[in-house]
Amino acid sequence: MKTTYSVTEGQAQFPQLVKKSADDLITIERHGTVAAYLVGRERMEAIAETMELLANDAFRVTLKKYRSGKLPMKPFSASDV
Repeated sequence: MKTTYSVTEGQAQFPQLVKKSADDLITIERHGTVAAYLVGRERMEAIAETMELLANDAFRVTLKKYRSGKLPMKPFSASDV
């Protein structure tokens, strides 16, 4: 399935590419060089959420502890909520 288009192809197929971007990352090239990406809403929301989490100092510290194996894990059940 094609996911890379020239600017001219992208302009001609824009409505179809917007729909296709829900499932695939669409790359737009100008003169053989990547000029832009068309990213679907769900994927962009996930990227934005990841960026927000990584901007949080407390989250980064916790993630670092988890990755190093220094964060103790304990069982969790629905009754804990």
